[in-house]
Amino acid sequence: MKALIHNKTIVLGVCGGIAAYKSVELLRLLKKEGADVRVMMTRNAQAFVGSMTFEALSGHPVCTNLFESRGDASIKHIEWAEQADAAVIAPATANIIGKIANGIADDALTTFMLAVTKQKLICPSMNTLMYQSKAMQRNLEILKSDGCMIIEPSAGELACGTSGPGRLPEPPDILDRLKACLTSKDLKGKHVLVTAGPTREAIDPVRFISNPSSGKMGFAIAKAAEHRGAEVILVSGPVTLSDPLYIKVIKVQTAEEMAETVFSLAEQADIIIKTAAVSDYRPKEPAKQKIKKGDEEMVLTLQKNPDILRELGRRKKDHQTLVGFAAETQELEMNAGKKLAEKNLDIIVGNLVNHPGSGFGTDTNQVTLFFRNGDKEQLPAMEKEAVAHLLLDRVKELLS
Repeated sequence: MKALIHNKTIVLGVCGGIAAYKSVELLRLLKKEGADVRVMMTRNAQAFVGSMTFEALSGHPVCTNLFESRGDASIKHIEWAEQADAAVIAPATANIIGKIANGIADDALTTFMLAVTKQKLICPSMNTLMYQSKAMQRNLEILKSDGCMIIEPSAGELACGTSGPGRLPEPPDILDRLKACLTSKDLKGKHVLVTAGPTREAIDPVRFISNPSSGKMGFAIAKAAEHRGAEVILVSGPVTLSDPLYIKVIKVQTAEEMAETVFSLAEQADIIIKTAAVSDYRPKEPAKQKIKKGDEEMVLTLQKNPDILRELGRRKKDHQTLVGFAAETQELEMNAGKKLAEKNLDIIVGNLVNHPGSGFGTDTNQVTLFFRNGDKEQLPAMEKEAVAHLLLDRVKELLS
């Protein structure tokens, strides 16, 4: 299973602004995901970044005007509009936004945008006062009513010296919204609760018991569910990942904190997917001060943490779908099957963490899905985003 935008045709429009350098990184990310990217540049954009840069990275000639001497440039804007799965303008200046909103087509990019019938993403980038002006806000509302997705600019210090909204969003965030645009909203109206990452159990103020979970699988599932239209809450242990867009993230440290949070939210959820690697035990009496080096041996007394998944299974309502994860080092089918039955799960996702590309912290995963009815589905190694969408496909089938 390939990445969501693999083999999709994306047209990237670049306008004249200092943020045009970020478009190069966006193009690189799109190519990394397997997209076929064509680039259109306004005349002013070429004053900031040369067309050869985009041509080299995209592998295609860059369209800069309607009447180029090479090829069939005079109809390129129509052909590209017919072929495009999505169009992204980043950065989008006040000038280009005003033209598109009012149906003006006086260059290759504006003419192309009039002809596009698929998804259109507009990423405004400009001076704060320009962005906040009545004319700009009116034009953005027109674009929204016409079906364009507007990716709101971030706030901060701008190149002109002012500070406020107007900065072009970071390329990974633009890519995320593009994926959301291209994803079917088959989970719209559903409430999804996801747990991710490790927990930490204090030994003393500077030491803890934990595990190497990165949270990547849980974050991928949360993002995929949001892309598919669900309202998502992500309960995460300590990780280094950035919070996903448009998802409520609740951060916890210990297993007890995660349990308390999850139980308070579970009743409102239609789908609960628990990927978090929760510590099974915690020190019975954490030291209030740092433990100093002393004897050759030290005995640490542990006590059991709450079994969050088992309790969720006990509380599960008829309308809820409960999914768990089993990270094993041996006897995957036996251990996962036992957990599936004992904890009243609908699906359990099992993987062997000692296999290459399937352990903690990797970008890929190789899993087997075990179902309540006894079926199982063994998947090849794939990106965690792809695993997330395939799992949600199976959850959707159960809901149906």
